[in-house]
Amino acid sequence: MATESKSTPPIYSTEHTFKAKGEPLTYKALAGWQTLYEREKPVAEIFHVAYLKQDSDSGSSSPHRPLTFVFNGGPGAASAYLHMGALGPRRIQFGPNGSLPASPVRLVDNAESWLPFSDLVFIDPVGTGFSRALPKDKENTDPSKAGDPPKEASPESGGKAEDPPKEAPFWNVERDLKSLGEFIQGFLSRHKRWLSPIFIAGESYGGFRVARLAKELQSTFGVGLSGAILISPAIEFSLLETSDYNLTTWATLFPSYVASAAHHGLSSWGEDLSSLLPRAETFARQRLLPLLAMGEAMPEAERQAVYQDMAAGIGLSAEYIAQKGGRIDISSFARELLRPQRQVVGLYDASVTAVDPFPDRPTFEGSDPTLDGLDRLFTAAINSHLRDTLQVNTELTYHLLNFEVFKAWQFNQKGEFKQGFIGAMDELRTSMALNPHMRVNIHHGLYDLVTPYFASNHLVDLMKLDPRLKDNLTLKHYRGGHMFYTWDPSRLEWFAAMQQLYREAVPPELRY
Repeated sequence: MATESKSTPPIYSTEHTFKAKGEPLTYKALAGWQTLYEREKPVAEIFHVAYLKQDSDSGSSSPHRPLTFVFNGGPGAASAYLHMGALGPRRIQFGPNGSLPASPVRLVDNAESWLPFSDLVFIDPVGTGFSRALPKDKENTDPSKAGDPPKEASPESGGKAEDPPKEAPFWNVERDLKSLGEFIQGFLSRHKRWLSPIFIAGESYGGFRVARLAKELQSTFGVGLSGAILISPAIEFSLLETSDYNLTTWATLFPSYVASAAHHGLSSWGEDLSSLLPRAETFARQRLLPLLAMGEAMPEAERQAVYQDMAAGIGLSAEYIAQKGGRIDISSFARELLRPQRQVVGLYDASVTAVDPFPDRPTFEGSDPTLDGLDRLFTAAINSHLRDTLQVNTELTYHLLNFEVFKAWQFNQKGEFKQGFIGAMDELRTSMALNPHMRVNIHHGLYDLVTPYFASNHLVDLMKLDPRLKDNLTLKHYRGGHMFYTWDPSRLEWFAAMQQLYREAVPPELRY
């Protein structure tokens, strides 16, 4: 193990080998902090892990190899989900169809790591992982020994407000994107990788980041992209809001309800997704949207016919659907689908079930079996991997999912007077026109109720892409939920799709 001099944040360097396609692959892991500056003063330290394939002849990494920057979402989520769940050289072993294993977590070599065809850099935004802002009264500090941000005021303190966390200025849309752009720019300079084919990949809110950065990196930071990969993305936040007056959200949720009901054998429409999903999508557009748009102006008999067909598709009673006026929110669906069995389904993966601990209460008051169930696995996995395998020595707590960030996040865009929800589809459209060589891939899990796959399908249908650009965008969805890659068959299928993307996007002389 080697570290850099004490004048710079520590970087821990280790070398490892794993087998890819039956052949040994040697790589260097660099884990540590990179400084962000504002008016030439250090303001934050971004923790990251880079995996760089080592050339068998020279024993060093290639400055021209594809390089992928990876981050998750939240806001407030560290990169550990993609790092230890799908892309890194080691991953958590789930059940074959994404079921959660018993503790302790088991880590295995990841045969579907992207490392054979791209170097990887996992980034933890400020306030997540080990990334921290620097105190204003100090120009430098050792981030590995810096304290965690102060907590909110507690009843024990008499409710007295404390100073906001020093990370708070980074917890807004624009500053977050700027910090990621600055990090990527700095990493390329520090490691002399400006001539590498560059890709960015983000999950959930990280998909929103990818859509925005696809434009920002090129127009503001001078970083050309070969590819942008959006994983279970939230692209337009208006499609995440359900209300009596929002029509589209209900329609984009419907196909995921049908797929989830079919998974549990409760859809009378059948179980073959290849025919089921096109039927659900057509129904959402041609029958559900008119019902929602007309409301009580639609004749009663027609409304009841739509409710009956919806009930057959999504496995709930026509009476319940009529009571809801055809507007079934994700929490209600998760509670009602398996209620006779006293079970609930996961919001992030409706194929996952859990016992309802309070079946007699009017609303579900237990924990979500997907998001809450994953915490113990990824927390143990990332801490073991960083502290034991990569030998990172720090007293900091690794913030896997920092709810303080989520609660404090500012979605307003500075300098613009905008009402309504924030979105990133315009930026993605602009970036594709700006760089006609950039490939865009959007991927979802079919059982994800939080960021449903049909929302992205709907948005792509409205992009009005020039025919010359249409082949640059690929939509592909898989069995599974928000983290569909925890399903073995889906991870294998996704891996093959990513290999194809990199083969198409990278010049032949620079391919792996």
